[in-house]
Amino acid sequence: MKMRRVSAIALKELLQVWRDPRSLMLALLMPAMQMLLLGYGVNLDIAHVPTCTYDEEGSQLSQALLKRFEASRYFDLVASLHNQRQIRGAMDSGRCEIAIVIPADFSRQISEFHHASVQAIVDATNDNTATIATAYANAVVEGFSSDIRLKRAALRGEAPPPPPIAVQPRVWFNEGLESRNFIIPGIIALVLALVGALLTSLTVAREWERGTMELLLSTPVTALEMMIGKLLPYFVIGLIDAGICLGFALLVFHVPFRGAFTTLLLTTALFLVVVLNIGYLLSVLIRNQLGASQIAMFVTIMPISLLSGYAFPIDQMPAAIRAITYVIYARYFVTILKAVFLKGSGMGALLGPISALVLYDVLVVWIASRAFRKRIA
Repeated sequence: MKMRRVSAIALKELLQVWRDPRSLMLALLMPAMQMLLLGYGVNLDIAHVPTCTYDEEGSQLSQALLKRFEASRYFDLVASLHNQRQIRGAMDSGRCEIAIVIPADFSRQISEFHHASVQAIVDATNDNTATIATAYANAVVEGFSSDIRLKRAALRGEAPPPPPIAVQPRVWFNEGLESRNFIIPGIIALVLALVGALLTSLTVAREWERGTMELLLSTPVTALEMMIGKLLPYFVIGLIDAGICLGFALLVFHVPFRGAFTTLLLTTALFLVVVLNIGYLLSVLIRNQLGASQIAMFVTIMPISLLSGYAFPIDQMPAAIRAITYVIYARYFVTILKAVFLKGSGMGALLGPISALVLYDVLVVWIASRAFRKRIA
C-alpha cells in the first residue's frame, strides 16, 4: 500500500465533498440539527401534568390539600370542576390528564376516623405518564397526611412516633434523575452513525453513477488503497461532528462529563471505523446513491433507536430481544458514552465494550476491503 495513492484518493474525495453543498450540509449541519431536535424533543421526565380538581367539600382543609398540588412542579391545576360529568368532558378533550376528587365528608372523616380517601382519576392512554403522575399524587397526599399527624401530636404535647422503616436514598451518577443526562450521550451515537453511514454510502455509488469509476479502475490504486482513501476524509469529518455533538451536550444541555477526553476520542474513533465501513460496503454493493443512502438509514436508525439502549433500557427488554442487542454495534458505544459522561469510567472499566468495538472494526474492515473488485461488472 502506497500512501501517495491513498492521499490522492483522499484529496479527490475531500474536494468532492467541498464542491457538493448537500454533502457539506449533511456533514456539518445535520449533527447540530439532530442534537437540538432530539435533545429537546426526547424527554422522559414527567412534570407540569395538566390537573383538574373537584372539591365536593370546599373546606379549609380540602383547599389546603389542593394548594399542595398547586405548589408541586409536577402538577398544573388547569380547572376547578363541579361534577363528574365535567371531569369526563375534560378528560375526553385532553384538558387534563389527572383529576383530584375530594369527597364531601373529607374533614369529618379525618376528624372522627383519622382516615380519609382522596380519589385520583388518571387518563391512562399514556401509561408511562399515568403511572408516574399517580406516584407523584400519592407522594403529595402522603406528605399532607404526615403534616396532619405532626400537628395533632403537637396539640396533644406528644412526640410524633418515628416511622418503623425509613429509606435514605443516595443517587449516583445522575443525581437530579434527569432523563436528558441519560438520553443525550446516546443521541451522539445515533447522530454519528447516521451521518457517517449516509456520507460513505454515496462514495463508490457516486463514481458509478457519474461514470468516473472506469478511470479509477484503470489506475494502479488497489482495493485497500481505494477504501482507505475514500474513508479518510469522512473519518476526519466524523471527528469534527463528534466535537460538535460534544459541544452541544456540554454547553447547551449541560450534561455532566466526568471521564477523560482521551477515552472518548479513542472509542469514538473505533465507532467511526465501524459505521464508515458499513456505509462504504453498502455503496460498493448497491452502486446507486439513492438506494445505498436509504439502506444506510435503515441499518442505522432502526437498530440504534430501538436496540442500543440509548433511550430504552436493555435490561427491561424480553430475553430474546436482549440477545439480539449483543450484535448491535451501537450498543457498546452507547454503553461507553454513558459510562464516560456520567460515571467517569476509564479504559479498564470499559474493556468489554471496547473489545467488542475492536472486533467489529476488524470484521467490517475485512468484509469491506474484500467487497470491492477492480472490474467493470
